Amino acid sequence: MIALWIVLGVVVVIGLALVVSYNRFVRQRNLVQESWKQIDVELKRRHDLIPNLVETVKGYATQERVVLTSVTEARAAAMQALQAPTGGVAAQAQAETNLGRALGGLFAVAENYPDLKSSQNFLALQQQLAETEDRIAAGRRFYNGNVRALNTRVEAFPSSIVASMFNFEKAEYFELDDPAERQPVGVDFSQLSVPPTSPRPPTTQSPPQTGQSPT
Repeated sequence: MIALWIVLGVVVVIGLALVVSYNRFVRQRNLVQESWKQIDVELKRRHDLIPNLVETVKGYATQERVVLTSVTEARAAAMQALQAPTGGVAAQAQAETNLGRALGGLFAVAENYPDLKSSQNFLALQQQLAETEDRIAAGRRFYNGNVRALNTRVEAFPSSIVASMFNFEKAEYFELDDPAERQPVGVDFSQLSVPPTSPRPPTTQSPPQTGQSPT
């Protein structure tokens, strides 16, 4: 009889452990999904700002058709990746990386047009895009932190047993090839390389001539 109660006690403890672990997996999975929704909102805002930015640049630099077309096409690809139900986070990251490169080329071209750089509309859009990029970067760090916590529990023992039993899978990180490409609006001229000045040769004093008496 005592052995039966011991077995029942062990079964109850194991059952409670399974329930606790399962609920924790559910909370972590929901947190990953919620943190991705924050990124999703900012990515959509980023995509919405770009048409106005392209039209503003087009008003001053109509001949830059290649750059403007590349931005438009990259935006369309990023929007398609965001709306695709089975695209995945990795596909979205690649699309956003390509869009970041295209935007970097657009802002590099803008440096050649002083009137465009001083346009209030262009400056306002530039500022809004920079703020959006900052929020995307913050949301990305938060999302990846939650993904790391979930993936660690999926792989670690004994929680990996629960993950296998209830089909909890690892989530994808939202990573870019080059994080700096997510900030195309910040052009820092202080980072431009300046050729170093050659040091002056040391001045040498001529030795005193022999045969002269000091004055």
